[in-house]
Amino acid sequence: MELATRDSGPVRIITVQDPRIDAAVAIQFKDRMRDHITGGPARIVLDLSQVSFVDSSGLGAIVAAMKQTGEGQVLELAGLTRNVAKVFALTRLDGVFTIHPSVSAIEGRADAG
Repeated sequence: MELATRDSGPVRIITVQDPRIDAAVAIQFKDRMRDHITGGPARIVLDLSQVSFVDSSGLGAIVAAMKQTGEGQVLELAGLTRNVAKVFALTRLDGVFTIHPSVSAIEGRADAG
């Protein structure tokens, strides 16, 4: 499970560089997310634009990552592919997370703020 992290102003962007978040990588994903979230800024954005498949274990891992955020931190999502967006809608997790169409939309707002 490969994650890339970069800070863009007041936002830490964590990009998943694998096409799947499923049972095979869910525990590794949670562990790596904890490493990238700890000590980060208030806004953490998980870029899922390269992810084409998420199963129930993957959803659980993403929710676990949200719960790993520290006080004053928030985990937002960006760049959901069509299939991943459908899973979030079917499970109603699209109402739990703030979801942005793309990372570039966030960076434009961060620069303006």
